Amino acid sequence: MSNTPHELADDFPGKADAIHALRESDPHFRRLTDDYHTLNRTIHRAETRVDIIDEAEETRLRKERMVLKDQIAALLG
Repeated sequence: MSNTPHELADDFPGKADAIHALRESDPHFRRLTDDYHTLNRTIHRAETRVDIIDEAEETRLRKERMVLKDQIAALLG
């Protein structure tokens, strides 16, 4: 378990401008990144024990975050 938040700018170094541009121009990409950020905050709060959730639920959320990240990566090219 990592207590480090998985921010998109950190996970995709050098892509901050592309992420910003796509968020502005592509509603689907914006929804994906919004969903990613919401989910990422939930996971980080669970990892730091601010919110307590079941281990199976935390694993499910991490897998969901990974799917979103893969979709974002595909759109970033």
